[in-house]
Amino acid sequence: MHFQWYPGHMTKAKRMMSENIKLIDLVIELVDARIPLSSRNPDIDKLAQNKSRIILLNKYDLADDSKNKEWKNYFEHKDFFVELVNSKSGQGIKAISSMIQRACKEKIERDRSRGILNRPVRAMIAGIPNVGKSTFINSFAGRACTKTGNKPGVTKGKQWIRINKQVELLDTPGILWPRFEDQIVGLRLALIGSIKAELLQHIDLCLEFIQFMNDHYEGLLERTYGVPSEKDTVGMLTAVAEVRHCKKTGGEPDLDKAAILILDDYRDGKIGKITLETPSAADE
Repeated sequence: MHFQWYPGHMTKAKRMMSENIKLIDLVIELVDARIPLSSRNPDIDKLAQNKSRIILLNKYDLADDSKNKEWKNYFEHKDFFVELVNSKSGQGIKAISSMIQRACKEKIERDRSRGILNRPVRAMIAGIPNVGKSTFINSFAGRACTKTGNKPGVTKGKQWIRINKQVELLDTPGILWPRFEDQIVGLRLALIGSIKAELLQHIDLCLEFIQFMNDHYEGLLERTYGVPSEKDTVGMLTAVAEVRHCKKTGGEPDLDKAAILILDDYRDGKIGKITLETPSAADE
């Protein structure tokens, strides 16, 4: 499979971010805890040069607990401020305000030395599509400020949001990058739902997921769906189709329907806490 999705509004969004970065003190980057490296847009590092940085490992409740700790340490060793958050439930959100103050300590002290008091920190929220930026902002602000949706591309333009007297946020659309150098990155983005579903071959994508599960989380799919162990990925998908009554007219197993079911269950956390990449593999 070849993965790519870069609609026109992303080009416009990247240009807008470049134009507004001079107004920004801090860049808060949301990544998906299930694929912390693959969900980082390399363009954001270029845009955010010389800015204070925070990385939020969002949706950490869907990721492997032990891998969450590894990834938090990984980014902290690269001098990022890092926090595990679950934007939907609000877990980890309370720690963000004090982290912003620590990340921008030099800027705040510089302002005070110039007699500038109580000027809010201006932070840009950045991340790829469907990583949960709007949900995070609403949770952080304690009110509905932005439109949310469980699909990529909901936010199309920028908006400033005043969180409190200390912080103002610039919400930006989710942007990918024009070309994935490594297609495994595209595969991981597709698995978590950051590439539009209409562009994907669900069966092929699900077979890749089943192979990953066989290699790294052996037995979990069998326990989840009550099917016998099956090393053949097509056999496993067929078994799930049978158990979950995914049938075509005439009684033939509907593999496409079963594939969508498995992928949706993974994205909703119904199969278990699963991380698709590790820091050790990233270093390699």
